[in-house]
Amino acid sequence: MLTTGKGSISLYMQIKELLTTKIGKGEWLPGSIIPSEINLAQELGVSQGTVRKAITELVENNVLMRKQGRGTFVSIHDTDRALFHFFHITDNNNHKVLPDSRVLHCRTKPASRMESAKLHLAAGTDVVRIERVRSISAKPTMIETITLAAGSFDDLGREGNCDLPNTLYELYEKRYGITIHSADEQLRAVAASRHDGKILNLEVGTPLLEIERVALTLDKTPVELRISRCSTRNHHYQNTIF
Repeated sequence: MLTTGKGSISLYMQIKELLTTKIGKGEWLPGSIIPSEINLAQELGVSQGTVRKAITELVENNVLMRKQGRGTFVSIHDTDRALFHFFHITDNNNHKVLPDSRVLHCRTKPASRMESAKLHLAAGTDVVRIERVRSISAKPTMIETITLAAGSFDDLGREGNCDLPNTLYELYEKRYGITIHSADEQLRAVAASRHDGKILNLEVGTPLLEIERVALTLDKTPVELRISRCSTRNHHYQNTIF
């Protein structure tokens, strides 16, 4: 129920939260069209302008997307979104391309203490741990370790099920009904281990950029822990802040 009055949350914020809840609960699925601003305004008993303000913020947050002449849709994961919204590595000419991926391992293991903490899991919970190398222009550039709660991705990690697509967020959405909407990232400088050096063709001790990312659903539930170790010989991290 929408509320008004002193101390209450503004109407457009209440509408924004209501629409977000519908998406989070799966009432509106990725790729589906939502009701028009006019219909939502009539249903909620507010002005069309108030509804438009709420929808505009969700579009700016990549939760919804407008298609000219067609309406407003729940955002989906595709190659463009993976590249421009979640991938921040560019070459030294500021050219960004989505790297190719090759899975090295995909196994089910008990979570480490760090993985349990980052993904809000009970100690000893099984996780799927994926290791893959990512290449740009056919050159190994990044090595990634990806951790997922096994209970949400029950068939990953099984023998013979390691043929994973390049863009994993699209897989999570289409196969498991889990949509990544945001991520928290931490960056630090690290030295290449013997394993890193072998995979990335570097000397042990070469400086690498480590990116630790926790990917979150719309209601801020952590789904994926991804640790990427990137060679900075020809690439760097770039993110525009608005």
